[in-house]
Amino acid sequence: MNKETATILIVEEDDWQVQVAKEILEPYYYVDSISSLREVIKYFEKQTPDLVLVGMKMTEIDCFEVLHWVKKNPCTAEIPVVFLTTEEDIDGEIRGLREGVSEFIRKPLVEEIVLHRIRRLIELEHLKKNLELEVSRQTNKAEKRRKKVERLSLQIMLTLAETIDAKDKYTNGHSVRVAEYARQIAKRAGKSLQEQEDIYYIGLLHDIGKIGIPNEIINKKTGLTDQEYIIMKDHAKIGADILGTMTEIPGLAVGAHWHHELYDGTGYPDGLKGKEIPEIARIIGVSDAYDAMTSKRSYRDVMPQEVVKEELRQGSGTQFDPYFVDIMLQMMEEDKAYRMCSRNG
Repeated sequence: MNKETATILIVEEDDWQVQVAKEILEPYYYVDSISSLREVIKYFEKQTPDLVLVGMKMTEIDCFEVLHWVKKNPCTAEIPVVFLTTEEDIDGEIRGLREGVSEFIRKPLVEEIVLHRIRRLIELEHLKKNLELEVSRQTNKAEKRRKKVERLSLQIMLTLAETIDAKDKYTNGHSVRVAEYARQIAKRAGKSLQEQEDIYYIGLLHDIGKIGIPNEIINKKTGLTDQEYIIMKDHAKIGADILGTMTEIPGLAVGAHWHHELYDGTGYPDGLKGKEIPEIARIIGVSDAYDAMTSKRSYRDVMPQEVVKEELRQGSGTQFDPYFVDIMLQMMEEDKAYRMCSRNG
């Protein structure tokens, strides 16, 4: 074995035992020896050995005090500690096993036994460290791949959102704004970072079902006929069908399916009422309506901020969940310059 591979620290008061141990170990390892707990502490402040040999029959030092000091320090806790024992130390060996001793070597020291047990412990510790490093490297690689996939997924969703919004020149940027408003509402509602991220993605694709709606209906400048309105409402189910098979983001289809449900039960497609409407859909419903009012249309400009506030208040409890309306109103109160509108999006 290459001598540079490991350092062994001997903690022992018996100079003769130290000399015997050094004669056995020094041809293979770097060996240091000390004889007090204070020296142990000073030693560890400067360097970290690969293994510690501790004599059990010391008068000035408690071998368990050395053991506990090594094991309580996070930086040294994994270092193997070996007790040098005698036949009379059975009770001490039992206690040592319970408190973290890695191995026991009986005196008088036999070279072949000492080298075999020390070599095995050091090799196991090195193997463990190498394994931990490899796990760390693989974890980092997996995390980089995960982030790459996330970035790609976001780019795809943004592209889909832009494709949807492009069907109507007056809805340019609509899906991104709805997604951002929904994320802000979720944040203020105390949702976790993961939940905020998920609702952003869900918001991006809430209108994906419009892909299946004829352009002449989406871009019609006058009111829709009853038949056209029925076709337009189909975008909720179409969106749910498109996203229903995507399981990577929980609830991805929820926003598309139920963002037009109303709190009083008069919405579509299923006439859900109150808390029957999934929370995500209730958040996106408020965000969607807000963006519709604060975006330019063929028949009107962006609605004044105070008018939007009043519309939200009137819709609280009938069209919208009152809790999420209150959060949106709070966001509007803070938006003194009225930046949350399509003119600034």
